[in-house]
Amino acid sequence: MTSLFDLYKIGVGPSSSHTMGPMRAAARFAGELEQKGKLNQVHRVQVELFGSLALTGLGHGTDRAVLLGLSGNEPASIDPTSIESTVSKICSTKQISLAAKRTITFDEATDLLFRRETMFPPHARTQHPNGLKLKAFDASGETLDERTFFSIGGGFIVEDGAETSKADRPAFQPPYPFKSAAELLESARTHGLKIHEVMMANECARLRADLPALTDAELEGRIRSGIDTIWQTMKGCIERGIEAEGILPGGLKVLRRAHRFAARLRETEKTDPLAPLDWVKVYAMAVNEENAAGGRVVTAPTNGAAGVVPAVAQYYERYVPGADREGIIRFFLTSAAIGILYKENASISGAEVGCQGEVGVACSMAAGGLIAAMNGTNGQVEHAAEIGMEHNLGMTCDPIGGLVQIPCIERNAMGAVKAIHASRIAMSESEEHKVSLDQVIRTMYLTGLDMQSRYKETSLAGLALNVIEC
Repeated sequence: MTSLFDLYKIGVGPSSSHTMGPMRAAARFAGELEQKGKLNQVHRVQVELFGSLALTGLGHGTDRAVLLGLSGNEPASIDPTSIESTVSKICSTKQISLAAKRTITFDEATDLLFRRETMFPPHARTQHPNGLKLKAFDASGETLDERTFFSIGGGFIVEDGAETSKADRPAFQPPYPFKSAAELLESARTHGLKIHEVMMANECARLRADLPALTDAELEGRIRSGIDTIWQTMKGCIERGIEAEGILPGGLKVLRRAHRFAARLRETEKTDPLAPLDWVKVYAMAVNEENAAGGRVVTAPTNGAAGVVPAVAQYYERYVPGADREGIIRFFLTSAAIGILYKENASISGAEVGCQGEVGVACSMAAGGLIAAMNGTNGQVEHAAEIGMEHNLGMTCDPIGGLVQIPCIERNAMGAVKAIHASRIAMSESEEHKVSLDQVIRTMYLTGLDMQSRYKETSLAGLALNVIEC
């Protein structure tokens, strides 16, 4: 099973699938060249991008991500302020320090190729529209190593033909395994637990496999500390996004609006009954403006949808009476359980199922998480999560210019507001609802498969085609 800390990963913008994933793949490729004892033989490296990575890679910063990854950088640890100077140096000198240890010639014109006419890497066994092939050559031109990776959404990567994108870990057996929402609810009912308690027990079991000497209390303390770090990183992103002004990079000349909206709200919030919802929109837009600028963000479950969950969590902390740290812990554990159901039964990749798999999933996660934070029932959590996705079904991914800006920034604001309303509907219901979360997850996935590929993060249709870039 996927972990909470797999879904909520600290990294950089603007895209988890097009920036974080390729950076991780390139860093793994370079690092394993060293592990195999081949690094000192490398004379040249070539990277080919396919499908959505090729079609919208420039707007999403895939080219920069590959350069940074080959240089030994990881999304979680790279300093966002160092990105521009690192990339500029590689481009100007036409040299790259492979794995930060071996300097070789690297010319983007010949060594970083956008195969826009090809959806999947040739001869690949895996079929996903975010593919990249990396090759290393020696001085005679002979191939030293060749690897094909796929960036499958949320910063997850999988090597061609592999069944899982998870890092190697000691085997563990979760005490409360679940493959569906129905199984999750039944397991929780049988053992008299809330969903967040099921998740905490499973996360502790996972951690115990790595750290068997720790006590139960110490394991739980580490999980709580990890959640605190995620939440503080999200809050820092909101704060930076509200403080920042100016124009977002990329050429569309999109103005940052969170700062201006926040200033206006501070003047009117005491007399405006809808001010709390306006603040939710500001929080979400602040995060996604930071993401669009390449700043530090947390996948939730992706970068393109990174504003929904923190906006709703901030709403809980600021506006719900009695909000406390325990509520935030419940929020993240429960929202992660919902995210796992989508990740393992459908997709969280806009290039695979459209934006319903990103903002739609984030809305579903946040809606269920908010119920848990407010001590709602397991049934209400499931109902809110179902509503959150039901009203995002069929949403396309059609970013203008391949940039995570229009409609992505506003779409996060709308998704956050939808999540709050979904939770309010679910809290008001006393009878069973007709559509289950499992049914809506299956529907989302099948809808995504039916969706034409040009509406799935290719910038070949929708707004991306019908709005003139200027």
